[in-house]
Amino acid sequence: MATKQEQQLNEIQKKNLEAAMRLAQLSIENSQRIMELQVGTAKSLFEEGVANAKALSGVKDPAEAMSLRTSYAQSTTEKMLACAREIAEITAKTQAEVGKMVSEQLTGGGADMFESIQKMFKGMPIGDHNALGTIQGAMDTARAAYEQMTKASTEAFQAFTKMGGGKK
Repeated sequence: MATKQEQQLNEIQKKNLEAAMRLAQLSIENSQRIMELQVGTAKSLFEEGVANAKALSGVKDPAEAMSLRTSYAQSTTEKMLACAREIAEITAKTQAEVGKMVSEQLTGGGADMFESIQKMFKGMPIGDHNALGTIQGAMDTARAAYEQMTKASTEAFQAFTKMGGGKK
């Protein structure tokens, strides 16, 4: 019997490890997207700055120089704001994906754990059926409490994600 219980616990650990690996992969992919976006924006701004400096070096009229500077400042601001918006979108999508993964893991992992514990108790030599019924009742109460906690944490995370997503 111990082998069967160990197998069940190993299966739960395997699922948790897979979820952690998916979370790490998601984090790496989104970090790469953000870094690529930042590098691309920095490169674009640098190239535009060089072109602007060259253009300014040939300008003799102060009004034209001011116009070029204003145009460059506006372009720089727009590019930086676009970059910030994209980072916010990537972050919001990541938060939603992580929330979904956490919710699935909590729900699935909790159900697996409760099922394993139930099987373990059923395999025990308990002569009194009332004791088994009491254990079953306690398990059902714990499961209901766990489901309420999971629902509350999911709702809280979704509310947090919506608040963060609205700050674009």
